[in-house]
Amino acid sequence: MRQLTLPFLEMQGFAAEDFCGAPSNALARDWLERPQSWSNGRLVLWGEAGCGKTHLLHIWAAAHGATKLDGGTLHGLIRPAGPVAVDDADIVPDPRTLLHLLNGAAEEGFPVLMTARTPPARQSYKLADLGSRLRASEVVEIRAPEDELLALLLTRLTAERQLALGIAVRNYLLTHLPRTAAAMREAVARLDRVAFDRGARLTRALAAELLQDLGEDLRQDL
Repeated sequence: MRQLTLPFLEMQGFAAEDFCGAPSNALARDWLERPQSWSNGRLVLWGEAGCGKTHLLHIWAAAHGATKLDGGTLHGLIRPAGPVAVDDADIVPDPRTLLHLLNGAAEEGFPVLMTARTPPARQSYKLADLGSRLRASEVVEIRAPEDELLALLLTRLTAERQLALGIAVRNYLLTHLPRTAAAMREAVARLDRVAFDRGARLTRALAAELLQDLGEDLRQDL
């Protein structure tokens, strides 16, 4: 049996107290505390899907009264009225929108926080001016999660769903899944769905069967 990839729509919380701090994100957290030190008033947080970029962006935006913008739907001419936080700034459909936004923020002296999956130095830009501005921004990587962070994340994810996992299943997830937060979230979502739909007990064998294609499915989603 091959587990189908289903669109699990969840309302993920971004409260500061729910963020899992670890050495892999310590540098990012440090820079977020010092927007006055950002190069040209801009900071780009980058890292793989699920590493915590969006969560940190929401925390910073709440602390600084920043306007949150979704890069994937950003369009038109936007004149900032204060600090700005742009999630997924690397997939803005019209680069002129982001360029005008950065120019406007610079003119007014407003800090801009952005997230991306790759750093500006590795991206290609249709607008040379946009590329130069992003490359002149402060750039900080959120590194791959440590074993302790993945274990803590697994504990939190299962607790949120009130999902009981035996030690054998937990060890399987921590040992065999791709070492990303995104993989952990998707794995727990799949297991929860099966437990709910079938009323089945979650054994190590069932977890292995259900999640055998998870790595490939996640790569196709990138």
